[in-house]
Amino acid sequence: MLNYIIRRLLILPFILVGVTMLVFAMLSMLTPYERASLYVSDIPKRQGAIEDIIEKYGLNDPIHIQYWHWMVGHEDKNTGEVKGGLLRGDLGFSTVGHMPVIEVIKHRLPATAELALLAAIPLIGLAVWMGIQSAVHHNKLIDQVLRVLAIIGWSIPTFVLGLLLLMFFYAQLDWFPPERLSTWASQVVQSGEFTRYTQMNTIDSLLNLRFDIFVDSLRHLVLPVITLSVISWAFLLRVTRSSMLDTLRQDYMTTARSKGLGERTVIKGHAVPNALIPVITVGGMTLIGLFNGVVITETIFNYPGLGKFMASSAAALDVVSVLGMTLFSSFVLVFGNLIVDVLYGVVDPRIRLD
Repeated sequence: MLNYIIRRLLILPFILVGVTMLVFAMLSMLTPYERASLYVSDIPKRQGAIEDIIEKYGLNDPIHIQYWHWMVGHEDKNTGEVKGGLLRGDLGFSTVGHMPVIEVIKHRLPATAELALLAAIPLIGLAVWMGIQSAVHHNKLIDQVLRVLAIIGWSIPTFVLGLLLLMFFYAQLDWFPPERLSTWASQVVQSGEFTRYTQMNTIDSLLNLRFDIFVDSLRHLVLPVITLSVISWAFLLRVTRSSMLDTLRQDYMTTARSKGLGERTVIKGHAVPNALIPVITVGGMTLIGLFNGVVITETIFNYPGLGKFMASSAAALDVVSVLGMTLFSSFVLVFGNLIVDVLYGVVDPRIRLD
């Protein structure tokens, strides 16, 4: 197992370098004047200031030199100090967020993580359980009902579902409001009396023993969680059902039954562990997608996370922020894929021998 993990870790740097090259290739499509926005936090008012920035940071240098400076930083010709560089966490300055892109990510990541993690609970638990029940009761009423629900969930676009939920549960019933917190709760959270531990409202409110804020934060999360998880839930249900049906038809299942084992023991002890092997891969990549696919959901519910920031940056043509978020999302995908590969190897020993 250790050798398997080491092999995956050795491949990781090459993948990350490839990702940075692709993002830099997109950045290189911009003119030097447009790329100069990476290094300024305000519109220069002095005539010739942009030309000075282009000269200072070598934006007219050969492409391989520009890539090196973008990765490791650029030496200031006046002071000799190395500034910027992706390896130093410099993704440029966001005109939409009014701060460096990396600071915007740090500020908004907990909100998106909280939403994605809460969406994962119904996504994994319900989808896997329903998929197993659907396969075990193949072609019976429960199977037919779950298949119809899965098709409906898979067919409804995210923005349509979000708007329908918002119009009914907020506009009509006023049960589950948008945004992240109510005004009164937001004022308490931002006061000095409330200690921020994780920047996640649900966890921090419990740690501060403010159960009123905990309930308020859950009310704001209900609709975004449902919207974010329905399509992924439907897909994972269908994958689980298909994998379970294939497993139930295997010869070793017939052998287990012929030995006198009860149907419950056969399903739980033999069918489920083997059927979940592909589900782990699909489920893991689905969870990674929750972090990168919240743009529509956060925009609909005015939820202040990374998805909302990405949408605002694109609408404002803030190229620096969009490319910075693209790079961050790529890194999340690469590291998440590594974790899924390792988990896959833990569940299925045959993978470790490849």
